[in-house]
Order: sequence, then C-alpha cells, then structure tokens
Amino acid sequence: MVTATRRTETVMDVPISVNVQEEADIQRLNNFNLEGLARNIAGLSIQNLGPGQSVVNIRGISSGQIVRDQPGVKEQVGIYLDDTPIAISLFTPDLDLYDVSRVETLRGPQGTLFGSGSIGGTVRYVTNKPQLGVKDVRTQFDLNTIDSGSAGGHVKAAFNAPLGDNAAVRVTSYGTRYGGFIDALRVTGETDNNVNDGGRFGGRASVLWQPTENVTITPRLVYQNIDMDGFNREEFFNLFANPYTTTRTPVQLGERQQFLLLDEAFEDETLILDNVVKWNMNDRFEATYVASYTKRDLLVSRDASALTGSVGVDVGFSPEGVLLPSNLRDTTELEQMTHEVRVSSTDAGPFQWQAGVFYSNIKRDYSQRLPTPGWDLSHEEAGNPLGSLDDYRNGFNTTDSAYVSDLTYDLSQIAIFGEATYTLFDRLALTAGLRWYDWEEDKTFKSGGAFSNPAAQNQNVTVSSNGFTPRFMVSYDVTDRVAVNAQASRGFRLGGVNDPLNEPLCRTDYATYRGFQRFKDETLWNYEIGLKSSYEKVTLNGSLFYADISNLGVNADAGQCSSRVTISVPEAHTMGGELEFAVHPTDALLVKFAGSYVEAEFDSTITSATDGSVVAGIQDGNRIPSVPNWQLSAVATYTFPGLWRSKESYVTASWQFVGDQITQSGDQVPGAGRFPHGLGYGGMTGDEVTNMDLVLDPYHLFNLNTGLLYDTWEVMLYIKNITDENPQFSFDRERGGRARLAYRVGQPRTFGILSRFYF
Repeated sequence: MVTATRRTETVMDVPISVNVQEEADIQRLNNFNLEGLARNIAGLSIQNLGPGQSVVNIRGISSGQIVRDQPGVKEQVGIYLDDTPIAISLFTPDLDLYDVSRVETLRGPQGTLFGSGSIGGTVRYVTNKPQLGVKDVRTQFDLNTIDSGSAGGHVKAAFNAPLGDNAAVRVTSYGTRYGGFIDALRVTGETDNNVNDGGRFGGRASVLWQPTENVTITPRLVYQNIDMDGFNREEFFNLFANPYTTTRTPVQLGERQQFLLLDEAFEDETLILDNVVKWNMNDRFEATYVASYTKRDLLVSRDASALTGSVGVDVGFSPEGVLLPSNLRDTTELEQMTHEVRVSSTDAGPFQWQAGVFYSNIKRDYSQRLPTPGWDLSHEEAGNPLGSLDDYRNGFNTTDSAYVSDLTYDLSQIAIFGEATYTLFDRLALTAGLRWYDWEEDKTFKSGGAFSNPAAQNQNVTVSSNGFTPRFMVSYDVTDRVAVNAQASRGFRLGGVNDPLNEPLCRTDYATYRGFQRFKDETLWNYEIGLKSSYEKVTLNGSLFYADISNLGVNADAGQCSSRVTISVPEAHTMGGELEFAVHPTDALLVKFAGSYVEAEFDSTITSATDGSVVAGIQDGNRIPSVPNWQLSAVATYTFPGLWRSKESYVTASWQFVGDQITQSGDQVPGAGRFPHGLGYGGMTGDEVTNMDLVLDPYHLFNLNTGLLYDTWEVMLYIKNITDENPQFSFDRERGGRARLAYRVGQPRTFGILSRFYF
C-alpha cells in the first residue's frame, strides 16, 4: 500500500512508475540514508558531496554539479517527509531512515500534486505513525570499522505508547558516528588520519490525538544535527603539494589523501515542526490540512588557502603571502513555512477526485566570508596589484578578507491543484490533473573585497512566474494480475539570476561567461508507458519514457573566475527505461533486480558571444552531466532453518553497478582533462600540466549480510564494499584547476555488527 497519489492505493493501482522500499528492505540491506538506498532504485541517482550535501536526480533530469556558492539553484526532485516538503538544492536534509515505514520514489514530473521542484520526480519518506492502544519499544545498535580508516557506529531507539483511549505518542531517536577514511598531509610534513569523520544525531516525536471517530490531529517535531570534520575529497593536485615544485618538497598525493593548511568542517542543524489534521466526512470525503515550519542552519568551512594562494601567485605575492591560511566560510540560514488544504473522495465509486490549495514562503540568508590573516599586508608589499582595497569594501569590514558577500532570497508560492479519475468497465481508468502556480523570488546581493566585481557589488532583482502543469494518465487492468499504463505530464522549475562573476580573478574567462546573467524557467513534457504484474512468485514492473526539456538549467564552472553560473539550454532530452522484478524460485530464496538505462543529451549548442566557441561543453549531442547511462542492482536473500536456536537465519548478498558519468558538461570535451597550471610557485616553471580523466569510471559495489532472528532480538554481521572499490562520485576543481584538482570518493571496505531488540 502506498500514498504516491495522495490517496492510499496498492502499487498495482497507481498509474505511474513508482518504486517502494519497505522497512524490511531498508533493514535487511542495512541502508539508512537515501544515498545507499538509491543504488537499488532504478532511475534514481545521487551526486555525493558528503553527508547532508547530496543532489538527487531521477531519469537524467539533471543540472550537473551544484556547488555551495550557488544558493539560487532550485532542486529538480521533490523530497517529502510524509506530507512536508523538505528539499533544498544541494542541502536536502540527509535524514536517518530508522523507523521509516517505506520510501516511495515517484518517477517523472509530479508537479500536479507536489509542485515545483518535482520536475524529475518525488521521493517520499513515509514514517511510522503513532498507533492507538499499542505499546512497542525497539532498539538498534551498530559497531563498524573502515578498512584503513576509523571506527563508527550508531545507537537508535523508537517507542510507541498509548495516552489514554484516544491518543498515542511515538518517539524515535538516533545517534551515529561516521568513521573517517581520508588522510590530510600538513605543511609541517605530518599526516592527520581520517579527517572526514563526524556524527549525526536527532529524532522525531509525534502525537496522535483522535478527539472524535472521524478526526485525527498529528503534531510532530523533528530535529537533526550533522557535524562533520572534513570532506571525502581525494586530491591529485594542490598548489602547496604537487610533484612539480623544486624549492618546496615535491609531493605526489596518494589514494584517499588531501593537503590542508586549515581544518575543514560541515555543520547542519535542522528543525521541522508540522501538523496534520484529517477529517473524514460521512465516509465520502476526507479533508486534510498540513502545516509545516522548517528551520535550517548550515556552515560549510573550507580550506581555501590554495585558491587565494593561486591568486597571490598571479599578482606577485611573496612566497610567505602565497602560503597564507585562508578559510572560506559559507553559511546558510533558512526558514520555510507551508500550508496545504486538500479534499479528496473516499467512496468506492468509479469517480475519484481530489483538489487543494498550497502556499509556501521561504526566506534564505546566505553569506560568504574569506578570513585570510596577513592578506592586506601581502597585497601592500606586492604593490597593491588589485588596486586600493578601500575601493572594494562596499560598506563591509574587509580587513584581511579578500571576499565577503551577503545574499538574501525571499520566495513565495501559491498553487491550486486538482486531479480526477474515472473508471470504466472496472478496468479502464482515465485520469486528468492540473496545477496552477504563481511564484515570486526577491533576491538581494551585496559583495566586497578585492575578489569582488566593483561594477556589480550590489544587486536587487525580482523573478516571477506563473502557469499550469497538467497531467493525463490512462491505466488498464489486462487481468487481475497485469496492468498497463500511459501518461503525459508537464514539469516546471523556477529560473533565476546568477551572482556577478568575480571579475578580478577571471582573466580571459570573463568575456565568455559574463553574458549568462539570468537563467530561464525550466519546463519539460514527459511521455511514458508502463507495465505492472504481480503473481504468486514473480513481480515485474517496467516503463519506457521520453522527456522533452526546454531551458534546462546547467551549472558550469566559469573557468578561473572562481564563480559558477547556471546556463539555460534551449532544448534537451532524456529517454530510457526501468525494469524491476522479484522472484521466489524456492520458498527459501528471494531474488530482486532493478535496472535502468538513461540517454540524457543536449539538443542545442551554446556558443560564446566573443569567439563563437562552444561554452562549457554544451553542444548538440553531448551528455547531460551527473547522469550515469546504466544503473543496475541485484539482491539475493536465502533463508534457512534457524541456527543456534534462532527461529530464522539468512544470508543476503547485494550487487550495485553505476555506469560512467561526468560531473560538469565541459568534462566530456576532448582535452578537458588537461590542466595547464601556469603558476611560477615553489620552483614551478609555469609550463606544468596535469592530465586527468574527467569521465568518472563505472563502479561495482558488493555487500554481504548474514543474520540470526530470534523472537525478541536479532543480530547481523555485514561487509560493505567487499572488493574495496574506490568509486569516484564527482570531480572537484578550484579556480579552473590552478588551485586544486580532486575527486569525491566513496567509503572503503567496512566490517560491522548490528543488533536489534524488540520489547
């Protein structure tokens, strides 16, 4: 049973492509975050930048890499905690999936019912709700160690308790320690091990009150805090640690190594308050009111010493000035309020409908600070190559800080939606839905410091959009066990305005990228057909789709500007298919398979206004970034009579395959992996070149679990990433490669033991 269409139905009855990972799947696979779960869901992929910093895409609808200083980019997949929208591009909350009933992945545009941000699809975390008259306590303990890394583990608990005859409470809490596996070389020659460790703790508390037989009220509080000490960045070149220097000790960085002058950190505090009121009216209609308030506080603290140092080399700083420690601190404060009222039919007749109104308001304050003690003195000693620093202050105190900025976003949306289904002959269901939306975004931008653009230090713009997102679906039950469906649906994502380029850093790249100030609203039409079948021992679901995209917003690194821009591509498409099946060849063996193939390509070419060259690899026929063509997974579980007096024993083996992909669209251009450094630092001649393969290698992950189940407890032994694969998730570059070149990589082989207790 799922609620993918905002009403309770079986998967067979839902006329769209939907994947459901139930609580038993989550537990047996030992995946308690969306990234781990995604590799078992056809068509769903995650761009990893560390815990709490991942970008989700479905069916290849992707902007490519989103980096921390692009707060104006909107998400392309809606993420919901039950009925509460929580998605934020890049910083979608990495909520723990403990005590979650299921995770539903709705493929294709879901804008009719779920609004903007669901242009590629929607993922819903459906939690376990309080139950009347039930006493239940459960706990979970984990201890693990990473090969060549540090130890981690978690403690989790959940309980349900009645509060009289018509109320109940459910509380879930968890604390996780992440082991680290990245080592940092220091300027002293020492090495700090496992610098990317950290932790996550939080919980949920909800109350169910049923004052009358037909009314339920469910308020809830959700809190989570993530605190990481570093990032999963494996560096190949760093201005301060590379094989080309002669007056400094040359360094060849190894596997899972990086170079740091300063410690790095990521902090994310999330608070969600929501309330759901349901009123069943005469068993014919149900009214639902959902209100939510979300508050997020984020800090991304990066070692930007190589970035500022590369600028120092360009403008003639002394060796000591180039080596100044520089800390780039990105902070985000976000508040979001939403209200939704909807009414739906609940009778068993052939005509089913629902309609509603949605309102949201988002306030997002984003700032960057670049404290670099000694910067002003080094700049003065070099002869003030960037001009008088007083000319750049713009009202900020920019002492020993080459760049500061404040951005505020105020987004408001109102929408009216409805959907209706009529069933003919008990087998043919026709569905039509429509959503009208009205968006407005007010943005203010203010910057200062020597890296800012003196001609564009202040910006105040408003972006607005309104329109319709329709959906049409047909579903036909061929037999009681086989159904086919087809649909055409429209998706929408709000456009925006890019931040001004950091002109003093750009050199020749400024002329190429200055023309991309505004990016348009992104829209698409999705067409698909699907098949669902369910027999006693075999379940098979499949779908084929084609999405025609207009004004796809693609994120590009603006070369040496140390800026990013979003570029609207007039035409693009994705097409492909998904296949999922489960089979019980014997009563003891269950085999599941999920696979998807996606072709995601540009159908337009973007050229430079200066010389007509292709910009950022956006050319007709080139791949859309961050989209693997192939994604496959298989899981086999063999259950046998209990050992050591257990009631059941099992072995689960899983395999996950992710095909090759690119991080940014320009990474597929011939010669893109050639990085001339042009830096005369540390004895470098300036002619050195680092060559890298920017097409991320495909990778396989193999996992193995085995466990014993007793009446009130169970124990599991597991190995993740058995072959110790070092998967490349994305490519990371600073200032066009002049400062740093690196990959984001996955966790090495991990051994662990997990136990659960039920009371």
